Amino acid sequence: MSEETKDLQTAEVEVKTAETDVMKAVAVEHSDDEKVVSAKTLLNAGCHFGHRVARWNPKMKPYIYCKKNNIHIIDLNKSAEMMQKAYLALKDLTKRGKKVIFVGTKANAQKAIFDAATRCGSFYVNHRWLGGTLTNFKTISKRIALLKKIDTEINNNSLDNLTKKEMTEKLKLREKLNDNLEGIKEIKQYIPDAIVIVDPVVEHSAVAEARKVRIPIFALGDTNTDPDLIDYLVPANDDSEASISLILQLFADAICEGKSGNALVAYKDAQDASESMETLIKSFDVVEQQKIVKTKLRNDTIAMRKVSRAGNHGVKKFTVRREFKKPEGAIAAEKKEVESTEVKAEEAQNVNKE
Repeated sequence: MSEETKDLQTAEVEVKTAETDVMKAVAVEHSDDEKVVSAKTLLNAGCHFGHRVARWNPKMKPYIYCKKNNIHIIDLNKSAEMMQKAYLALKDLTKRGKKVIFVGTKANAQKAIFDAATRCGSFYVNHRWLGGTLTNFKTISKRIALLKKIDTEINNNSLDNLTKKEMTEKLKLREKLNDNLEGIKEIKQYIPDAIVIVDPVVEHSAVAEARKVRIPIFALGDTNTDPDLIDYLVPANDDSEASISLILQLFADAICEGKSGNALVAYKDAQDASESMETLIKSFDVVEQQKIVKTKLRNDTIAMRKVSRAGNHGVKKFTVRREFKKPEGAIAAEKKEVESTEVKAEEAQNVNKE
């Protein structure tokens, strides 16, 4: 490497460190009274579309504004208020040095989970929630150790000594482990102190484990969510990528701000004048609205079919066997045979006695 390239690299490093120092120095502190997000910002991301009316949870009634096109419309003014409470609570947790894990395994949430968690330096699960991640971390840590062992073997070129079949099997195992454990492999000893979940209905296992270990649950939940299971619920559309991304970025901002960093999405246009839901809905693009409604209805139809199939799965159908009725002549003949055999047996016994 020439001296010129070395000088260029050192100059780039100095510029980057200078930029980070400036960012730290210019970190803006926001008061708890400042609005984190406005209802209009949530509306622009399509957060107000709920599920089909048939799929609702009645406990979500306080957060529903009306019914439209056979789906529920979420009251975004209440969503903004609940986001404010969740934001401040998560910010306070990270100020006290607590760790957070982001969970969302739906296809629409995977990228948003990765982006938000990596930006704020948190753990994440975006492919598959392994049972016992919170309640039985000893077993999970063994799988993490296996993943790290295979990684070291790859780095040391130790796999070259194996046969082609053994190498392929190891690489397949590494890929599978990496998908499930990539976001939590740096957990050292203790489980995270809080959990952020996208769609608690899908991630019901994560919700159950979080409640068992008694850590606060922050969740983005649609109209089919049970709010009693969540500590800090933000009612919003959990199918749209734009909606999921916005809510997760706000949660990531809370963590960044708790670590004395800058917010990226929060407080932007949050001071908009508060408007009624009727006025907000009228301002939303009609074409975009029709697209989202069609998508929601299609997804709900698919989900309802899956539930019905799962309900019928494993149910045995018992067939009632009909008794074969013999003709009367055959029954009479059988009776005669039985009587004759009985008579013969009696005669034989009498002969033996004589």
